[in-house]
Amino acid sequence: MINKFTCVDDIGDIRSAVEEALEIKRDRFAYTELGRNRTLLMIFFNSSLRTRLSTQKAAMNLGMNVIVLDVNQGAWKLETERGVVMDGDKPEHLLEAIPVMGCFCDMIGVRSFAGLTDKKADYEERVIKQFIKYSGKPVFSMEAATRHPLQSFADLITIEEFKTKSRPKVVMTWAPHPKALPQAVPNSFAEWMNRTDYEFVITHPEGYELDPKFVGRAKVEYDRDKAFEGADFVYAKNWSAYADPNYGKVLSIDPRWTVDSAAMALTDNAYFMHCLPVRRNMIVTDEVIESDRSIVIPEAANREISAQTVIKRLLESMK
Repeated sequence: MINKFTCVDDIGDIRSAVEEALEIKRDRFAYTELGRNRTLLMIFFNSSLRTRLSTQKAAMNLGMNVIVLDVNQGAWKLETERGVVMDGDKPEHLLEAIPVMGCFCDMIGVRSFAGLTDKKADYEERVIKQFIKYSGKPVFSMEAATRHPLQSFADLITIEEFKTKSRPKVVMTWAPHPKALPQAVPNSFAEWMNRTDYEFVITHPEGYELDPKFVGRAKVEYDRDKAFEGADFVYAKNWSAYADPNYGKVLSIDPRWTVDSAAMALTDNAYFMHCLPVRRNMIVTDEVIESDRSIVIPEAANREISAQTVIKRLLESMK
């Protein structure tokens, strides 16, 4: 039983969570009575495609009503910091907005990215923690500053469906991107992979080391070709620098790190994965992402399943 979902710790036993997810996938409408007359409020501080569609669909599968709020487009701009003199363009504070939001729903999903300017603020997860503290309702993360657990849960489900050996080799590789991106997806993917018995390798250029608490037991390999040898799954993702003084900065856009056919030829006929959206011919070449070993679409489709499993468990905790 859970009353929040922000990281792998909140899902409990990972094997039973995957088994439940696969059961849900076989019959998505087996629990439509569970959410009857319940309302999910989905709050977006940042853009979304897969998260928005998959989470709304998952809640509807469970019989829920759904309200979607885009904070910076369809609502007042919200101040998130205490002690600020509110004489700018943000007329409402999150501390009033959150309990008001809680009046109109039974559960809240929150999406709020890292700012990438203040590492302390980002890694304290101030926004989603305020929702947990002040809303009075179960809260789950639709991506926060340091983690994207619904994505990582879907990634795990996908690997379990496609693996052909009990202990596959999974490689997460950094790839170039023109803009600074948060560490949320790689942090979360590493955290979830570390709960499995997979052989897990992280490869990236020097300077892109992740927070050690997320790296965990993973092997870090700076030689990408060596990392790819014998891989069964290749998970590509860009992230900006974590370590000070370069936090949030782009240190390299080296095209040699783009995942191409030559790199994939080093693997054991590996499947290619990415959370999407993906910048073609920067992160991955057209040839690789369009190949029959690319599973980015099934991976995206499993976002509905991961979200439904989490929402189902939250609903069951409300009984």
